[in-house]
Amino acid sequence: MELPVIAAALPAFGWALHGSLLTRRLSTARRDPLTGLHTRAGWTARAERIATRSPRALALLVDLDDFKAINDTHGHPAGDAVITATAARLTAWTSGHGIAARLGGDEFAAIVTDPANTLGTTALHEALHRPVTYRGQLIPVAASVGLCPLADLPVRTLTDALTAADAAMYAVKGRGRRNNTPRP
Repeated sequence: MELPVIAAALPAFGWALHGSLLTRRLSTARRDPLTGLHTRAGWTARAERIATRSPRALALLVDLDDFKAINDTHGHPAGDAVITATAARLTAWTSGHGIAARLGGDEFAAIVTDPANTLGTTALHEALHRPVTYRGQLIPVAASVGLCPLADLPVRTLTDALTAADAAMYAVKGRGRRNNTPRP
């Protein structure tokens, strides 16, 4: 092979290798780059420990309502602001007695050792429904929350808790947007 051909191909090979390594590192990341929350992979092991060790643990799933409309109306940077605010509100609600995660897109999860250590589900509902200020505009925010007290399960597993929380979340969505206070 001629030297000019090798010299021309070398940068392309380097970029391809760099892209491949970067993709691999991002796919295994333990923290969401936008919110700083744990990703599913980073959250699951910790959440399973809480589920096993804390008899009064509460698992929850959060899905932002009408999030596509926020992106379409206000732009993706505004959507990022809503995602970031939601992450901060969920983290504040866990009060250091649990762990929150961004599962992807506009979906979040959390588990707390005991809901008595939090401000309560009404406070969570209110926090997740506060508008977000972005560039001087108030962006309305709503979220559907599904809860599962692990004590209600025949066997306290994270998988079963998340399945029950998911069903509860969709039941909340079925009751109508913006009128979706979670039920413990």
